[in-house]
Amino acid sequence: METPLEGSWALVLGVSSGMGLAVARELAHQGVNILGVHFDTASGQEKAETAAEELRSLGVQAHFHNANAARASTRNELVPLFAGLTGERGIRVLVHSLAFGTLVPFLPAEGTPGVSERQMNMTLDVMANSLVYWTQDLYAAGLLRKGAKVYAMTSAGDYKVSPNYGAVSAAKCALEAHVRQLSVELAPSGVAVNALRAGVTVTPSLERIPEHRALVERATDNNPHRRLTRPEDVGEAVALLSRTESSWITGNVIGVDGGEVLTA
Repeated sequence: METPLEGSWALVLGVSSGMGLAVARELAHQGVNILGVHFDTASGQEKAETAAEELRSLGVQAHFHNANAARASTRNELVPLFAGLTGERGIRVLVHSLAFGTLVPFLPAEGTPGVSERQMNMTLDVMANSLVYWTQDLYAAGLLRKGAKVYAMTSAGDYKVSPNYGAVSAAKCALEAHVRQLSVELAPSGVAVNALRAGVTVTPSLERIPEHRALVERATDNNPHRRLTRPEDVGEAVALLSRTESSWITGNVIGVDGGEVLTA
């Protein structure tokens, strides 16, 4: 059975740009109050503040926090604050859209070193393991209740190989494993956990990949819709999937790519 989202709360990790911001915008249009965590420099902070004001203009609450979402200290500070803000409603939607990882090959090439242990650990911790830690703390605080939805952003890099994407690919594989495990453990509580695999989408994180232009050209040619996936496509998918109280769709990797993976 579908239920209205208006008046509920969403927490978006990675809210200031790309898919995270698109999800926040779409949910705000549905009347959802937005809690956001992002990690930006001064110029990024200004853009985040502008985005938060934009969401408030839609008549919802928007509370953005510029902090490292991968740190335990950030969770320790913010989870009690979120509990106070959301009250009896808790958090209806949690979106993990953290895209900060190392983009270097595993082996040395052209005079540059291969990926280091520190870089590998950082990439997996930020882009995969932090999903587990946030879910643990929100659940322990009683903020994930029956009908809540947890989404993690994955990519076709979970099975495709690109020259500089190895550490991120490993993180995406780990992220999907975390989704499966969390979906089983949260099933008795009526909480659904899924990964969303967007198609190639022009975002700041994509533009950091050295070979991103070739990826964009190939995806544009291959996608049956003859266009790239847009961040707004992901936002619409999250809103659509979040309107039900059911937790029966859980533990999946859900493609939001217009059929791109079918013809790639």
